[in-house]
Amino acid sequence: METLNTLIQNEAELEILVRRAKQTDAVALDTEFVWERTYYPQLGLIQLALSDEECFLIDPLAIQNLQPLGQLLSDRGVVKILHDAPQDLAILQRATGATPQNIFDTRLAAGFSNLPATLSLGNLVKELLDIDLAKDETRTNWLQRPLSDEQVRYALDDVRYLRAVRVLLLSRIIGPKIKSWLQEDLNLLNNPATYSGAPVDERYLKIRNCTSLDRAGLAILMNLSIWRDGVAKKLDRPRGHIIKDPAMIEIARKKPRSTDELRHGIEISDKAVSRYGDNIIAIINTTLQQPEDSFPNLQRHTRLSSSEQAAMEKLNNLIQLKAGLLGIAPGLVGNASELKLLVKMLNSGKSHQPRQLRQTEGWRKCFLEDFFRQSRKY
Repeated sequence: METLNTLIQNEAELEILVRRAKQTDAVALDTEFVWERTYYPQLGLIQLALSDEECFLIDPLAIQNLQPLGQLLSDRGVVKILHDAPQDLAILQRATGATPQNIFDTRLAAGFSNLPATLSLGNLVKELLDIDLAKDETRTNWLQRPLSDEQVRYALDDVRYLRAVRVLLLSRIIGPKIKSWLQEDLNLLNNPATYSGAPVDERYLKIRNCTSLDRAGLAILMNLSIWRDGVAKKLDRPRGHIIKDPAMIEIARKKPRSTDELRHGIEISDKAVSRYGDNIIAIINTTLQQPEDSFPNLQRHTRLSSSEQAAMEKLNNLIQLKAGLLGIAPGLVGNASELKLLVKMLNSGKSHQPRQLRQTEGWRKCFLEDFFRQSRKY
């Protein structure tokens, strides 16, 4: 068997490591990156463990072609174990061009194993293995070379225990039904849509205080958001470096029609006005010339009637009780916004909504069958 350095810095060694990895049942993976001044995260390191003793660091700054790693990622015959997988999967997909398959997310699995689904890796390793992971390199610069001994130790420990954690989590799950529920959610990670974020034309809905805008303001915010995303990607800068979110909301609310109004009526830097003012005003004017029926619908917080509030309380009580009996984290069933929409839907008797709720299909529908039966409207 070929001997490999802990730090893999050329394609030949990477191909050897991948060959060995494909002969195992499961590998542990993690990434380290810097994401402060660029549109996409800058990948600084990839960790891969074949066992608790065979742990390696792949240097993406030295290896230009990561396609061999992509072959491992897309190999359905090998389980890829990660903790809080979505962001790492998005980074690995972009770096390798491959779509990761057969993922085991230890953070998600913890939620089906009578543990919180929000545990950090350090807390999960402490809970299951009584091992303390170092936390001193969480804010380090992973693009610097050479890597310090502390960085190497920290990075290797992030994957060293994941195989053991997976085994212990699976052993804690109550019965095959709960295990099948976990697998159902894990299967979603085979689809990049699960972790690639909202489509560009829907990102404006994630901007804080967008619910305070009228329909014309929402249309302006949507078009500004699409434009800002394009500029940020072209310049490889964070979106907030183009225009900050609060300024976007203020522009959409006040709807300035000239750069002079923009400069004196909005809290935005002179530099941003000089660079982007004409584009912003053009977007506002073009948007306001569109027919009103083309504007997005108002975004409002879901408000419940007194009867709906009673139903919501009954739903939360049922989830807490049943989740406790089955050993799963209640939050996996749904967040507060989803559950409010579910109660609204059931109260109105409408089973078809513009956005399909997770709670009306798959294991969540099975979990909530008693509530649906009591509602008699679904």
